[in-house]
Amino acid sequence: MQTTLDVKGMTCGHCEKAVKGALEALPGVTVVEVHLNTGKVDVTYDDAQTNIQALREAVEEQGYDVVV
Repeated sequence: MQTTLDVKGMTCGHCEKAVKGALEALPGVTVVEVHLNTGKVDVTYDDAQTNIQALREAVEEQGYDVVV
């Protein structure tokens, strides 16, 4: 599966690394591409191992908001 998250609050390279690292740590996540200038995060994952809610929670735990 592939989805794009709209993440608010990312402003720098540290933000980008925090979001990318949190998502990559989830089981089944294979690709994470963070587009800092637009706030979009493209995620490719195995829906048998994780889901959208888990992706959102991982980002929110880093202190960023995911816009639905």
